[in-house]
Amino acid sequence: MNIGPLNHRARIEYKVVTRDATYGTEAITWTTLATRWCSINDMLPRRGEAVSNTLAVNVNRSRIRMRYCADITSSMRFAISRPTEAIYQIVSGPAEIGIKDGVEFIVEQVSS
Repeated sequence: MNIGPLNHRARIEYKVVTRDATYGTEAITWTTLATRWCSINDMLPRRGEAVSNTLAVNVNRSRIRMRYCADITSSMRFAISRPTEAIYQIVSGPAEIGIKDGVEFIVEQVSS
């Protein structure tokens, strides 16, 4: 099965939560799990605008496909350069394509 042209370089990152020693608050950092080739296809436009805390927010959804791997979960995110770096949160997936031919994720990029 052909999963499409893998023409974008994606950095897969996972969240690391630590506690601040002085105040005890959470400090969130993102650490790189892997860098892999993927294809990214924007989904058809729809009414993706919403108001969040009196700020207009636009949500762009895309579909990311890559070769099969079992180490990516829905709590991670993608950082893709196209032509500037964009951060995509995983909304659903991973969904297996074929018999371990590839995996597919639905991601969204939120911008104000």
